[in-house]
Parts: sequence; C-alpha cells; structure tokens
Amino acid sequence: MANNPQSPNGNQDQSGSTQMFRAFVDEGGRQPQTAATASGGSRVGVIVGVVAAIVIVAAVAWLALG
Repeated sequence: MANNPQSPNGNQDQSGSTQMFRAFVDEGGRQPQTAATASGGSRVGVIVGVVAAIVIVAAVAWLALG
C-alpha cells in the first residue's frame, strides 16, 4: 500500500512539489555555465583533431608523391 506519508488522506502535497520544482529551477540556472565550459574544452579537442588529421593527410600525400 503506497500512501503519501506527508498527507493523512493520501492526497499529493502540492507545496512539496513546488519546493522541489523551485530547487530544480535554481539548480538549472547554474548548469549552463558548466555546460559552456565543457563545450569550450570539447571545441579545443575537435580543433586539435582536425589539425592532426590535416597533418596526417599531408604526410601521406608527401610520401606518396615523393
């Protein structure tokens, strides 16, 4: 039997849901800053990968033609 311990008649506690939602929204406000930092780090990785790929293709072409 699953009863809500916060309410004796089994109804959902609306104030508890509101508090949880506000905590979720407050936490979400800080999250994009960390996401921007993470995307900046992955952007550097992509740039390094592209430069490495260009160097490898150039080396292979130089060896094939040389």
